[in-house]
Parts: sequence; C-alpha cells; structure tokens
Amino acid sequence: MGLKRWSRLELILIGLFLLMTVAAITMIIVFVTEEPGVIKDAEFPSGAFVPKCPSISLDQRIDCFPDAGASKMKCEQRGCCWSPLDERNVPWCFFSTNQGYTVEHLEHPNPFVINVQLKRMAAPSLFGADIEQLTFHAEMQTKNRLRFKIFDAKNRRFEVPHVHIRTVSSNPSSPITNTLDIAHNPFGLTVRRKENRRALFDTTIGPLVFADQYLQLSAKLPSHNIFGLGEHVHTRYRHDTNWRTWPIFTRDTQPNGRANNLYGHHPFFLCLEDESGKSFGVFLLNSNAMEVTLQPAPAVTYRTIGGIFDFYIFFGDTPEQVVQEYLELIGRPVIPPYWSMGFQLSRWNYGNLSEVKRVVERNRAVGLPYDIQYTDIDYMEHMKDFTYDPVRFKELPEFAEYLHEKGQKYILILDPAIATSRRVGGAPYESYDRGMEKNVWVTKSDGRTPIVGRVWPGETVFPDFTSETCIDWWVDEYERFYREIKHDALWIDMNEVSNFLKGSTTGCEDNKLNYPPYTPKILNELLYSMTLCMDAKQEWGDNYDVHSLYGYSMVLATEKALQHVFGPNRTMMLTRSSFPGVGKYSGHWLGDNTATWNDIKWAIHGMLEFGLFGIPYIGADICGFFGDSSEELCRRWMQVGAFYPFSRNHNAMNFKPQDPAAFGADSVLVKTSKHYLRIRYTLLPYLYTLFYKAHTTGETVVRPVLHEFYSDRATWDVDLQFLWGKHLLITPVLDPGVDTIRVYIPDAVWYDYETMERLTDRRKHVDMYLPADKLGLHIRGGAVLPTQRPEVTTTHSRSNPMGLVIALDDNNQAAGELFWDDGDSRDTVNNGNYIHYKFSVIYGVLTMQVTKAGYKDPNNLKFENITVLGVPHPPTSVSVTHVNTGSHLGATTVLPNTNIYHDGAKEVLFLHGLSLTLGETYLVRWDMEDEELQRFNCHPEENADEAKCKSRGCIWKPSSTERVPWCFYPKDYGYVVTAATETDSGIMVDITRNVKHRISARPDSPDINNLRVEIRYHTSDLLQFKIWDPTSDRFEVPVPLSTPDAPETDENKRLYKVLISNKPFGIQVIRRSTGTKIWDSSVPGFTFSDMFIQVSTRLPSKFIYGFGETEHPTFKHDLNYHTWGMFSKDQPPGYKMNCYGVHPFYMGLEDTADAHGVLLLNSNAMDVTFQPTPALTFRTVGGILDFYMVLGPTPEMVVQEYTALIGRPVLPAYWSLGFQLCRYGYANDSEIKSLYKDMRAAGIPYDVQYADIDYMERQLDFVLDSEFAGLPAVVDSMRNEGMRFIFILDPAISGNETRYPAFERGQAADVFIKWPKHLKDDIVWGKVWPDLPNVDVDENLDWDTQVEIYRAYTAFPDFFRTQTATWWQKEILDFYNNIMKFDGLWIDMNEPASFVHGTVGGKCLGDPLLENPPYMPPLESKHLGLNHKTLCMNSEQILNNGRKVRHYDVHNLYGWSHTKPSFDALLSVTGKRGVVVTRSTYPSSGKWAGHWLGDNFSRWDQLVKSIIGMMEFSLFGISYTGADICGFFEKADYEMCLRWMQLGAFYPYSRNHNSKGNPRQDPVSWDDSFAAASQKVLNIRYTLLPYLYTLMFEAHTKGSTVIRPLLHEFVKDKATWDIYRQFLWGPALLITPALDQGVREVEGYLPNARWYDYHTAKDVGVRGEMISLPTPLSHINLHVRGGYILPQQKPENTTYYSRKNPLGLLVALSDSGTAQGSFFWDDGEGIDTVGRNEYLLTSFSAESNKLTSQVVHNGLTAADHVILGEVKVWGAGNIRVTEATLIDPEGKPHQLTPQHDLETQELIIDATSKAFSLHLPFTISWRTAF
Repeated sequence: MGLKRWSRLELILIGLFLLMTVAAITMIIVFVTEEPGVIKDAEFPSGAFVPKCPSISLDQRIDCFPDAGASKMKCEQRGCCWSPLDERNVPWCFFSTNQGYTVEHLEHPNPFVINVQLKRMAAPSLFGADIEQLTFHAEMQTKNRLRFKIFDAKNRRFEVPHVHIRTVSSNPSSPITNTLDIAHNPFGLTVRRKENRRALFDTTIGPLVFADQYLQLSAKLPSHNIFGLGEHVHTRYRHDTNWRTWPIFTRDTQPNGRANNLYGHHPFFLCLEDESGKSFGVFLLNSNAMEVTLQPAPAVTYRTIGGIFDFYIFFGDTPEQVVQEYLELIGRPVIPPYWSMGFQLSRWNYGNLSEVKRVVERNRAVGLPYDIQYTDIDYMEHMKDFTYDPVRFKELPEFAEYLHEKGQKYILILDPAIATSRRVGGAPYESYDRGMEKNVWVTKSDGRTPIVGRVWPGETVFPDFTSETCIDWWVDEYERFYREIKHDALWIDMNEVSNFLKGSTTGCEDNKLNYPPYTPKILNELLYSMTLCMDAKQEWGDNYDVHSLYGYSMVLATEKALQHVFGPNRTMMLTRSSFPGVGKYSGHWLGDNTATWNDIKWAIHGMLEFGLFGIPYIGADICGFFGDSSEELCRRWMQVGAFYPFSRNHNAMNFKPQDPAAFGADSVLVKTSKHYLRIRYTLLPYLYTLFYKAHTTGETVVRPVLHEFYSDRATWDVDLQFLWGKHLLITPVLDPGVDTIRVYIPDAVWYDYETMERLTDRRKHVDMYLPADKLGLHIRGGAVLPTQRPEVTTTHSRSNPMGLVIALDDNNQAAGELFWDDGDSRDTVNNGNYIHYKFSVIYGVLTMQVTKAGYKDPNNLKFENITVLGVPHPPTSVSVTHVNTGSHLGATTVLPNTNIYHDGAKEVLFLHGLSLTLGETYLVRWDMEDEELQRFNCHPEENADEAKCKSRGCIWKPSSTERVPWCFYPKDYGYVVTAATETDSGIMVDITRNVKHRISARPDSPDINNLRVEIRYHTSDLLQFKIWDPTSDRFEVPVPLSTPDAPETDENKRLYKVLISNKPFGIQVIRRSTGTKIWDSSVPGFTFSDMFIQVSTRLPSKFIYGFGETEHPTFKHDLNYHTWGMFSKDQPPGYKMNCYGVHPFYMGLEDTADAHGVLLLNSNAMDVTFQPTPALTFRTVGGILDFYMVLGPTPEMVVQEYTALIGRPVLPAYWSLGFQLCRYGYANDSEIKSLYKDMRAAGIPYDVQYADIDYMERQLDFVLDSEFAGLPAVVDSMRNEGMRFIFILDPAISGNETRYPAFERGQAADVFIKWPKHLKDDIVWGKVWPDLPNVDVDENLDWDTQVEIYRAYTAFPDFFRTQTATWWQKEILDFYNNIMKFDGLWIDMNEPASFVHGTVGGKCLGDPLLENPPYMPPLESKHLGLNHKTLCMNSEQILNNGRKVRHYDVHNLYGWSHTKPSFDALLSVTGKRGVVVTRSTYPSSGKWAGHWLGDNFSRWDQLVKSIIGMMEFSLFGISYTGADICGFFEKADYEMCLRWMQLGAFYPYSRNHNSKGNPRQDPVSWDDSFAAASQKVLNIRYTLLPYLYTLMFEAHTKGSTVIRPLLHEFVKDKATWDIYRQFLWGPALLITPALDQGVREVEGYLPNARWYDYHTAKDVGVRGEMISLPTPLSHINLHVRGGYILPQQKPENTTYYSRKNPLGLLVALSDSGTAQGSFFWDDGEGIDTVGRNEYLLTSFSAESNKLTSQVVHNGLTAADHVILGEVKVWGAGNIRVTEATLIDPEGKPHQLTPQHDLETQELIIDATSKAFSLHLPFTISWRTAF
C-alpha cells in the first residue's frame, strides 16, 4: 500500500488547523495567567475595527485623545474618528458610536432599583486593561436623590470609605423609571426630571470607558449654568463651557488664577436649568486623580484614573434645595463657636511673642473689633509639631490667658509632617519617637518602611490618619501639647499632603501607580509632584487611591483629638485640604493667596463654591498672604473681609505688616475697618443663625445672588456681589482707583443698611457711589435681622442688649429667625439647649414666636431696640403684648411716645427701650393709618358716582388702587353712646344716630335713630352682643340656642374683655391673654334701618374661614374686597353663587395662632364683604343684629364651643358610613336590581342604594311609579342581604290631583303656606317637579315651556307648625307601611325651590319692597328679586308659638324647619336611627341631618372644592357631609371619576350620584381596572370605619370635627393655614388626593409630626415640609400620624358583615414610642344609644412596648360585643420582637405570636384566636430578643 499524497487543499486546511490550535492554546494560557475580565493590550489588527463616525456638531464631539500627541494614525488605532480643524480646543480625535458597552441583562428587583450587566463592545483600547464585564447599579434613594454606580463585575476596586455617606438612609418614594432611562446598545443612561421628562444628565452623547487605570464618562447637560467643581481658582463663578478642563487632585500650590488643581478635591457641580429655578447637582464619589472637561454642547466629561464611578444626582426646585440635598448626603456643616465669627489676626513669622503682643495691643488700642489671634509655625521649635520655641516664644504657655483676660481667643497651627531629627541640644523628639514605636507612618510600597520626605522642619515622616493606631497617637500627642500650651482651637495646614520633594528622599519606583498610562492635567503632570509616591501605603489603601483623602482623614483624626481635649466645648478647626464632608467638622480658608486685585475678586468665587461644597465657614486671607498690600487694596479687602464668614487678616513672612492698626490709628483703613467690623458684630446673631440653618437644613451662608433670584437671567453672572443668607447684599469695591462701580440690584425691595433709605432701583444695573471708606450693604425687603450691640470682642458683645432690624417688602411683610445658645458647647441643637425664634411681620404686627426655649442666657438678655424700615407714616399707637406662657396670662403695654421715633424722610420707625426678655414670645403691633384701607364702602351697590355718594352724606375720592371704594363713610358716621350700664354679667348701652349725618341713604328704608345694645357674658368663652330697636317688635330668629342660665360674672375666668367706643359707637372684644382685638366695630358706617342693617369690624388678621353656603375657591378667604351673598336657593355650586344653605358664621385666626368664631344670628338675605384692612362688613335686609362669639382658643375648640351653642352633630347610623349609590335617571327597578348584582359580583363594598324622584309617579311624593312597581321587592331583597335603602322626598305637594291623599290631608290640616289673609285667603302656589296628570312631557321643549304646560301647581308645607310635622310623619308612615320599606330619608328642594318666581303667574301680593328691597345683596339673579326660583317674600308662615311671620324673614330657615320633622318621622316610623340628608341648612341643622354639597358638575375643579366645602361644613357643625362623587351634571371623565372615587372614599357621606341624560358613572360602569381601584380604596374606607364612627361619636358628644383642616391640629405651623388640598380624618389620618388631570405625583405638606405611609407602614421621615408623593392612577396617598391608635376592622361587602369581624388596632407610635386612641361602639342603629348609655367606649394607650385598654363606659348588650383581632404596631423598631403577651383582667397571661418586619418596623400581633372581648380591659406587651 503506497503513502497517501495530500492534496493542496488538504495541506492548507491542516495548516489552518495548526494555526488555530496554537492560537487557542495561547488564549487559554492568557486566560489562566492574566486578570480575568481585563483586556490586556486590546490591540486590533489593522483594519479589523471600523469606527462608525457620527455626523454631529463640533460641540458634541467627545475627546478620544485627551493626552498629548494626537495624530490621525494614533487616533484610528484607538478606533476613533479623525477630523482636524482650524480650532485647537475642539477635539480632532473623537469617539465613534460603536465603542463602549452593551446591556446584557437588566433587572428591577423593586420599583426603586435597576441592575444592569454590561459587556464591553469589541473595539480598540485607549490605554489598555479595559474591563470586559461591568455592573451598573442604580437606586432612587429618596424622591430627590438618585445614585448610580458602575463597577467591575468580578473584581473589587477601591471605593471611598466616606464616614458619613454610609450612615445616610434611603427613603425612596418615586419609581426609578420616572427618573432614569437606559439605552442598551451602546449602553447609556439618561437622568430625567420626572415632572417634565427633561433630560438632565445624558451619557448617550459618548461611550463609557472603564479600564483599570482610566475611566471616562460624558454627559450632555441641559444648560450652560454650571457652578462648582474644585478646588481651583475660577475667574468667574459660572463656568466657561468652551472646552475647559479642570484637574481635581489635592495639591499644595499657590492659587494664582491658572487652571491648577489646588488644596481640595470636590467633584460636585450644580446646574441651574432655566429661569424656573429647577436645578440639579452631580457628585462623583471618587478620590483618584481626575479631570473634568466642560464643552459647549453643553456637556461634561469625567476622566479618573482609578476607583469606580459612583455618582449621586440631586434634584431640586431651586439651587438652594440642591445644596441641601447634597449636604444631607455628605454631612451638614458644623456650627462654629460664636467667638469664631469674630475678626481674626495672623501672620507667618511674627518673629517672637513680644511682636505678637505688640500687634495685639496696637489693634486693641484703636478699638478694633477683634476676637482671635493666631501664631503660625514660627512659634514652634524649628517648626516641629507639638513644640514651642523656648527663646522667642518663651511665654507662650501664658499667652492664651493673656488673650482671655480681654475676651479674646488663641489659635495655633499644626502640620501633619513630623520631623525625624532630634530637638535642640540633641534632646529626643518624643512625638516622633512615640510614633515610631506605634508604627503610625505612611509607608513605602513594602508596607513596613516609613516613607520619608521633606517639609518645613526638614526630613519628615507622615502620619497615616486612616489608621486607628495613628489617630490614637495623634490624640495623645495633641493632649500632651495642650497641657503645655493652652489654646482655643486648631488650624491644620499642609495636609494635601504636602512634601517639598518629589515623592520621597529616594524618589519613586517605576510602576503603574507612580506612572499610570494616563495622567490628568494636574499641575506638573506628575502625580507625586509636591507629595508622596503613589505606591505609598496607608490603612485605607494605596496613596494612588487615597491621596486626596489625606486632609479628610486628618480632619477626622483632629476632630477626635479636639473632642478629647475640649470635651463639651465646641472649639473650632480650620483645614487647608478638604474633601466632601469636611464641612461637618471644619472650616477652610482659600489658601496662600496674593495681595492683588485679582485675588480679592477670586475670593468671592471661592467662598460661593465652598458654600456649594458644604463648607460655609470660609474666607480668604484678607489683604493677601504673599506680597505687600497697598493701603487701598487692604482697605477695600478689610471692608469686604468683614463679611467673610471666616474673617482673618493673614500674611507671610518678609512682607509688610498688614494688620489694620499697622496703617495708623487715624488712617481711613482703621476707621472703615472698625466701621464694618462693628456692623459685622452687630449682625453676628443673624450670621450665627445662618450657620444654624446650614447645620440643620443645609442652607448656604454666603449665597450667590442667583440662588435667590434665579428667575432673573441677569443674576446668573453676578459674582462680585454676594448675600448673607437671603437678606443681606454685600457689594464691595474690587478695583483700584474707583469710587463708582457698576452693580446689579436684584428684583426686590432693598434698603441701604447704613442710611436705612429704600432704593428706588430694582432689577437693573446701576452705578453705585462707594467712596474710599464705603462698601455697598443692603437689606432685602422681607427681612427680620436679629442684632446685638457690638463690642470689641464677642465675649463682651454677647452680654449686650439685642435688637431687630425689620425691612418690609412690597406687601409690608417680613420674616426671619434667631438661633441662640451659649455659643461654645457641643451638640446644643441635638440636646435642645438653645433658643429659637421665628419672626414674622404681617399687617403691622411683629410676632416674635419662640419655637424652642431650651436655654437660659446667663446675661438675662433683652431685645431693646426694633427698627422697622419702610414705614411711610408714623404709627397711631404701638403696643407690646407678652404672650401667655404656661398658665399665666400675658399683658399688653402701650408704648409711650418717648419710646417711639419715626423718621418721615427715611420712612423708618424706631422703637427703643423695649426690654423684651430673650426666650419669651411677644407681639409688637404698630397701628398705621393707611387711608385707603380704612375706607368702608358707603355705596356697595353698582354704578356709584359722586352725586349718589354725597347724597348719602359720604365722601367721594377716586383711587388708583383696584377695588378700593371711591365712596366711603366719614369717620364719625354711625351712632354715639348716650347711656351705658355695666354689671358683672354684661353691658347695656343706648345709642343714637349721629345727628351730623341725618341723611337717610335709602329713603325706602328709614334709619332707626335710637337703638339698644346688650352684651352678655354667657361663659368664659362665649359672649353675645345684640343690637335692636327697643320700640318695635322686629323679627328675631326662632332657632333655639343653648346658652347657660347664669352668666360668667368672674372677670378673671373670662377669656375676653369688652370695651365700648363712644363716638362712633363700637364694640371691641379683646383676648385677655394676648391683647389682640378680635372684634372692633368702632369704625364708620354702622347703619340700622328698617330694611338695611350694616355693621363693620376690623379683624385681627387676614385668616378668615367659613360663611356659606357658596363655592369658595380656597378655604381661607381672600380679603381683597370680595363680597359673598347668603340667601338659600336652588342654585348649583358656582363662584359667588349663593347656594342651598345659609351659615353666617366664620372662624378667625389671630397672629398668635389663637382662634375665635363669630355667628350672626340673622335669617334675612345678607352679604359679607371682606377688605384688606383687614376688616369685615355684614349687611342684612331685616331682623336685628344678634352676634355670638366663641373664644376657642384653638380652632378645634372654636367648633366645639360653637356646636355647644347651636347643637352637636347627629350621630348617623353605622351603615350610613358605607359607600352609597344613586342616580337621577334610573329607568326602572330592574336597572337598580342589575346594578346591585354587578356591584356584588365586583366585590365592591356598598351599603346604601337610593331612588331619586324617578321612582315616583309624575314626581309625586309618596306615590310609586308603575316602572318601579317591583322596587319594594328589590329593596326587601337587598335589605335581607345587609343593604339599606334611602328614598327622596321633596317638600312641594301637587294640588292638581283628583285623589292625592298627601295634599288632601295637608289641606285639611292647614299645613300649607298661604298669603296673609288681608291680601288673599289662599295657598301661595308654586311649581316644582310634580307633573300634571294625564300629560306626556316633551323634554325637547325648552325648560320654561315645560314648566308652564306640564308642571302642576304645588303647595309648600309650613314646617314651623306643629300640625305640619304631624301630617308629614303620617304621610311617611303610610308610605313605609303600605308601599316600601326604607332606612333613611333624603330631603331635597327645601330652600324652598320653585320653578316659577314667587308664585304661579309671577304676581306677588303686598309690599313690592319685600321682593326687591332697597338694598339687594349680590345674589344670583338679584335683578329678578328675592323671589327668583322661590316663594313670594310676603308669603305668611306661622311659628309654633302662633306668631305670624313673613317668608322674607324666614326664607333661609325653610330647610332647617323641614329637617327636624323629617328626622323625627324617620325615627318614629322605622324605630331606628337611620340618617337624614338635607340640601338646605342653617346653624343647628346638623343636630338632625347630614348634607351633601349639592348639584355639582363633573369637572376637575370640583374635587378640590368639595374638600373646601366639607371643611366649611365642619366649621358649621355638620359632620356628615360629602359631594356627589364624579359629579351630578355633565358627563364624567374616566380619570376624573376614578380620582373622585378615591377622594370620595374619604368623604364622611360617600355617595356616587349623577343626573339623567348622562352616562352611568358607578364603579361597575367603566372597566375592570376602575372597579378594582374602587374596590381597593373602599376596602381601606371600610377597614377604617370604626375610627370614622368613633370620630362621629366625638363630634356628637364633644363637637369635634371629623373632616378636619390641617390647621386645626397644627395651628402653630402657619404653613397649614393656607392648606385646602389635603385634609384629616380627625387628628390622625392625613388624606392627600390627586386633584388634577394627568398627575402621577402630588405635592403634599407633612406637618411637624411623625407620619407613616398607610400603604407601607413605614415612617416617611419627613416633617414640616412639602413632599412630592407618587400617585399612580390606582393610588391615593394616606398617612397616619404617630402618637395615635386607630380602631379598624377587616372590610366586607357591607357594614352588616364587617361589623361582625374582630376589631383590629393600628398603633402608630410617636417619636417617644407612645400612642393614644379610643373606640366607640354600639348597635350601630339604635335611637339615642349615647343618651341611653347603650354603648361601649374604650381608651387605648401605648408606651414602653405595652398596649393598654381602659373601659370608659360599657353599656353594650352581649349581642353587640366585639372581640380583639390583629394589633399592628408601626414604628416598633429594628430590633426583632420575639415575645408578645396579652394579660386579661384577672392577670392571666396569654401568649401571642408576633410578626415583626424589621425593614418597615411594623409589628403584627394577632389576638383573634383568644376571642377576647373588648368590653373587658387588657394589656398587651412585647419584648425584643435583647
């Protein structure tokens, strides 16, 4: 057999196989021997990679060749695109689109987190060692903070060990997908603002590069308004984005204006998006050497040479908020000691201590305010730490005491580097020796040998402050040194760390750490230049990674040393090198600057940037460190330096002295320095308060103008002026030889601080004259600045009197704060050892409200002076009220004129000699005569003119101010007192019209000349004042009120005092505790005529609530000349439309947060007018004036006292708290039956079904339509299954029937309203819903035609009469027994409504003035008369005492008179409590009925207006209220109806109801998602019904509100006074609904309490601020207030079944771990179970891991007992609870099994199995494992 001959093809294949085998083996070897996941050289064969070069604008290019030497060949070797230009700053080599990474896998472990696995795209490498697989992790940590990390998926890399960030918790609330988008190929991320989806940080502009020693990420930004990044000298505060690169790597170098990296490492910037103020911040937590490039896209590129990408994005509505969010992450700033706010002197190389003392003495001698003296390293022996020169500074141990004797402080310096040489004379240098023994030094790369460098003392070693051993050594050395040399604070320098050699005495090894493949553009482009080798070792890692953390670690070690040495004293630290978070412990100065005019400018930019970086204790060396400062430069620098937070004059050796006194005692420099330092010291309380705000909220101290005026683009480049906080604008001169400078005046009121005059310019550039001794200093209108009389040191100034400077804004308002503690102790904020004031000025009242009084100043400080800027006229009087504290009442003092001075030219009010004790609350009131605001309208009717005005005896004076009356009363218009008698129980006064004004304004309504006034002191908190004509029997409202039989005769018990003004007559009611006038009718215009009565009163504030019924756009009234008419009418809600009820009651809040209520008991047509005086005018067309006032003093007490007067709200049946359905337009009973079936199938809780008037035959009361013949059976079936039924009744009864028993029996009983007999003995006929018999209604005809030809004549029962009530009950009984069962009554159309005007035919008999009185309030269709859509006003009604009255006087009482007979009939007929719902109401209607808010519209605005309406009816004493869910009129929209279902689930009266002609809108009429969302929210309602029912009980027994405005619970928080888009159930459940179309996030206010998210059980961790709350379509935001216990039950389809379930308790613990609550229970429907004591009332309390119940009352039958079920404890802690025990009344323990979620801190203890009845007391305790 011959040898095989291989073919050519076979040989080629064999060759290829062998090559592939070799390649495979090579790859295996590489894989085994090299780092996994790292591409080592990543070189591609020529042509193997083809870049995809994008067609983009130049500004979008991302530099692919940041290093030197770019060429076409080198660029293409990197896989990048080459396109040279004639511009060198634009990259010629830029990235292609097929470089970077791709997404391999993406997951959402929860809604707030995204995890992505990334794989590198095949492409050439820039610098080698690219990492193949990365992990991207992003989490929405809070609503305003997003974090994302990119790191090696397989190998751990260096990450910054930040001591504060790791302690910051997350509290996510917004899904991350709202904020973050991920692009897959190539990978990129886009951070968006969730509100508008604007892209903020979009990395798809360039690829991600992630190699071992080169990381790059670029992001497109939304604007060029970029601020921050440091530390550098930026010649402008706003960054130049024209291809500027800024290196970041700590370095000891002089700040000279070049783009050099300086002492600190701050990779944070803030970006202002636009004029809206919306801003965001970006922080890269990475400590490696890096650079940041800004380009004009605008875009940012980060290049760092180690670590990972760990980004935090902060979202804010303003720049300030972004800073606050950033500082929450890295640590908020320390509050420096008070004395450190004083001026400071230093220099390097005084030479000896004698020279130091000479400097001290000469500056003392000139009277310079001056607190601190420094010594630099020249105090040391040969510049060795922890030593002093025994020759030149021999007396240094006594130097601190020398300074202390004059109230001054001493600070010395320490550097980190420790000399290796011995001390003078060969003595051992013990600090070094002890360090050697403990191995505390930074080492060489071997980890053992200390690395040696050279600094000031010569050869040195360097402490490794990341080592605990080193920290202990440092603390010990410092303590030893302090025992030798006493001082007050410490200055640490040279801690970048600085080394005068390159790396070490032996150089640095050639390795990848010392010589990385890429070096950022740092100074000298050598990493170890002026510092240590990068391969040096520290405890935290290689110096390569931790170099920029050296100063940070030294600060942490020094903080520990300071705490050890100074103990409880705060002391102070000043560091040169910094890193994010350093501000939590230390201040910073801007380094070794130079005495140049550029440096004085750049210092402002530096201060502003360090404000962003969280180091507000910041300043530059005043007059410059290097160089000789000229007198002019130093003078200007001393002026501006007086407003540096850290204010220190410091210069270097061998230069001229520059302390102020060195320029001569009489020099301009000394004089101007003293002047502005005295201003500084005067304002130190304000500056100190700013540091408190920085410490507690993260606000900036020195603030860019744009932070306050971001909507003004001109401010974005204002960087040579700056603010202290919000309110003080500093404008220095920063150029030589000028005294006039071009400056910007932002858009606000500004006052010159020195002259106190108001500037005339705003929002413009102006030329400001600032001669040699002046800088610009202006106070912003709206400021209250705390001050103190200055001294030469803070030690002495702190004992001086304090004051306030108030600068009024455009609205004559101002606000401010004061923080005050001992100025020196640590942790005073955390310990509560401080005083905090909130100051507010509004309407001429300064409120000095103490919010914290945890400190008593030993100097017994007083506020002596108050200066008010912007007061054009002298006050008529000034009073000071010392607000009550504890149990004693405050006192009001009127200041004598000697304490008041008004400068009319400057418009400044000076109050002096006040002596207001620091730490106590005061009101200072100055009464001003603003002539226009004092006008009271003499012609409220339309079409006023001068002739009409003067004919009324009034003054005509046009005004340019909108709405100000031109016709107004003379000051003495009204009545005068002719006789007055005062007794212990009240005052009786006779008054007479002022004879000077005899002209009657309305001839048809003659004025009554003589009146009587009676003031009755009913109780301590209730008084009445009544004004009437004693000579005639005028109508008085027959509504009975509950007043005590005996008055309160003890003046000391009364909360009020009453004064009578004689001319004009007026009543003043003064709150005794505060001196506040809560009623003052001693104003012109009081009129009392036959058909027109008017009285006005000044109000104590502009916070007025109530008056109804009409639709108000806000809960708090707008007092800008608005008039609201009140006259009951069938009128759907609308703006300024008088609606169904009349409630002449309001609640007023006073500036002291006290509250009062006022009722005018008058039932005639009326109106009320508000004006901004503030004042209120009542006008009514009849009756008398009968006012009742309740004094609170809390809002909730006002309602309790008011309902004690008018009657407590009815307690509705339990089932009536269930969900209810109704529709006007059901076709037949089958439709109702089908609806019921669908609701049951959907499992939606639902208790009550209604029938509207369509169940009636031709809308006849008590007659069933044939289409609804089966309704009784349907109702019986539903009731048998636990449902309830309510039907409607209107009052109008048809008179056109041949056989209609209701009318016939009524006529026989004479129950219908008639004409007065002298006019006509007949019924006053109207027309309403009933149709004539035997007609077919054509609904296509217009309404008026239908009424005319189809509607029957109707009679209106007079429900005042006893026989009417009897007749009404009989008709209801017949219906119940003979036609259909029901459980409640719905009474409608009882305004009374009529479809004709007055009567059929429109001819009202009698006096036409009754229909169109001389004064017509601004009512709907007022031109058609009072009889529009109702009865004639001359119709006669008869009270139950037989008195005949005109409908004119009692019209507004018709619904009220209808309600009690309906209530009585329901109880009598059914034998159960049931519920009555009425449309028309009057004070005390709530005793018998609930109320719905009428025939509303299916519109979005109706949601919020329903909240306002419910809150108002809470004030009116009608707890059972709600609006027609989804709207009555018009077609409902899906989203709106769903949002309304969610809101309506928290109406006490929760009914979905709409009208005929519109589609159904019940929950099962939409889709499954709608039904499911409805079920979800109604299940929550039903769960909480035991709590709601308990609230109804408390309303019934105490008068408490059920729907409660936030201000009722948090009245001290004035932010709540304007809130009406949220509301409370009682004190504990906060409802924040979505009220606007399309929103998926709502803004809600969380008052100052602990709040738990109802849905998650988590403490939200936010209080006293607005919060954005995610609100997806199926969600409503609910929060439970800590400190409360809510009873609850498992929900069922009806309350019939849910009431059978065990009772659960939701225990929401407060901050102190306590909670309280109660539970009311009865049979749910029995009549007057409370009065008959047939109920259970228990109270619950939780404290110290124990829940206890107490039975307050037990009158339940056994059948109604309820057992204890599941107890949920929220806020139970994160230490696991392992045991729970129930102790019964006999002391027997029952073990329970706890379930404890440590994440949510929810503890669940289920006691259901124990079948423990709640009518017995019990205790449940729980224990943790530790």
